Amino acid sequence: MSESSQPSSSGASRDPHVPSPWAARLSRVVQRHGARALIAGGPLAGVLLSVLLGQTAVTLAGGGDRVIAAVVAAAAAVLLVPAACAVILRLLAALDAARQRLTVLGTHDALTGIFNRRHFLELVQREWDRAKRYETPAALLLIDADHFRQVNDAHGQLCGDEVLRQIAGTTAGSLRQPDVLARFGGEELIVFLPHTDLLGAVDVAERIREQVQRLAVPWQEKTVSTTVSIGVAPMRPELESLDWMIHEADTALQLAKTDGRNCVRALPFERSRRGDAFSINLR
Repeated sequence: MSESSQPSSSGASRDPHVPSPWAARLSRVVQRHGARALIAGGPLAGVLLSVLLGQTAVTLAGGGDRVIAAVVAAAAAVLLVPAACAVILRLLAALDAARQRLTVLGTHDALTGIFNRRHFLELVQREWDRAKRYETPAALLLIDADHFRQVNDAHGQLCGDEVLRQIAGTTAGSLRQPDVLARFGGEELIVFLPHTDLLGAVDVAERIREQVQRLAVPWQEKTVSTTVSIGVAPMRPELESLDWMIHEADTALQLAKTDGRNCVRALPFERSRRGDAFSINLR
């Protein structure tokens, strides 16, 4: 974000999506004690406050029937405060729902429903740092839909959107709960696999490739098929950053495209027992 686009410190530029302090405090009270506490305690507090104000008004006026003032104030509070509490609860519920929607919009891709690129990088950077520090295995998959432009040209962009959603759903169904999936850009998906070595990552990638190949997306009385190419990059001691790991996955992905697409590729980092270069050539 550039300096010119950052909000200033003046009150007029406060983010309208950020709740006011009183609403935030009231929301915390409701979350801590529950809505019933507000409904039960609100009228009682309203009655006490109304009676106190009534007695203060009588004192300031220099006379009057304090009993009648207390009864009238209490009756008004009993009638008005529950309705006010109900309105406040509805406003807080709407505020929480809006805040949750904003959170989803800020972290998820609108088309596929999976994480977006920015949120993926934020999540995975912590996982990558942990894996690097404790020397635990991890891997990265970069998945690209083959000939995606041809799908858009032949069937329209709406069809392409549906195909991409199906690919994302199929990929998500092949992953474990700790794995992180996101739309990386265009027709590319990215997956971070914690506690997974190279061979394990290749198994996951091949399973995704096979399942996508079996997809038959219904579209206007037809079925549209597609395939994916996948590049695999394992965690290595030589890697200096997550960006380098993504670069290696992208390099492996380009190799998969060069080799005819619809395949899984990883760069030859390891050696076999015979001393030959480690090669993956799956179709």
